[in-house]
Amino acid sequence: APVLPGRTAARRPQVRAVGPQADAEGGVPCPWCSTPNRPERHFCARCAMSMTRGEDAPQRLPWWRRMFADRTAEPAWAGERPRLRRGFGRVWNWVVGAVVIGLVVALVMNLGTMIQATRDHFAKRAPVGPSAVKASRSYTGHGAGLAFDKLNNTWWGPGIDQAAEGEWLEVTFDQPTRLLDLVITPGTSPRADQLSESALPRRIDAQITLADGEEITRTLTLDQSAGGQRRAFRVGEVTTVRFVLRSAYDAGPKKQVAIAEIEFFGPSHNNS
Repeated sequence: APVLPGRTAARRPQVRAVGPQADAEGGVPCPWCSTPNRPERHFCARCAMSMTRGEDAPQRLPWWRRMFADRTAEPAWAGERPRLRRGFGRVWNWVVGAVVIGLVVALVMNLGTMIQATRDHFAKRAPVGPSAVKASRSYTGHGAGLAFDKLNNTWWGPGIDQAAEGEWLEVTFDQPTRLLDLVITPGTSPRADQLSESALPRRIDAQITLADGEEITRTLTLDQSAGGQRRAFRVGEVTTVRFVLRSAYDAGPKKQVAIAEIEFFGPSHNNS
């Protein structure tokens, strides 16, 4: 058999130790391996590490600073460039920024309302009485004033049976008044054994007129129970409140709606 020529074997590479550069005498030493390097180098010629330590390297800026960063600044060197954002990265930054700005604007615009709500929450309550009262109609001997006489064994009734939808009680304050709560006692008295003597108001629309002429309507829903029922009624600069009957419990042809008492409470002048 013929003899094939031998294959040429590649020379094995020789590993040579990395020595200092010839023109790096007196250069900047690497902070990692202390090898001298030329001043213009950013990475060590021996260990390839950055010529600046980690704590001295520029840190990644927060998103709100990157959004308004100077685009004319000198770009980073190769190997130190920040990760590229692809897709909606930059759009997402602007969306988040717009949301944050919107929240700040909303907070500033509603700051006064929030402060007033906090004051109302912690304020001491004091009774507030109207200067005048009237009603759309009243049952004989049970006029509108009996619903605001601070006695819960007297009552007002419209003098008609069923739910008396649309009938109303109205109070007027001689000065604009801030109201925080109100207590309504339905029926002819606060006693549970007398609840069946009359129909009880279920839903009442409170039509509020402010000092500047603005009108606000609050819907109050009462329970079918005896005694006073407290409801939050936080509104300021009130001049008139009209309570309009909308529906009633246990309404019938021989029963009329009765309200024993309506009490207003505002902030006490002694809140210290």
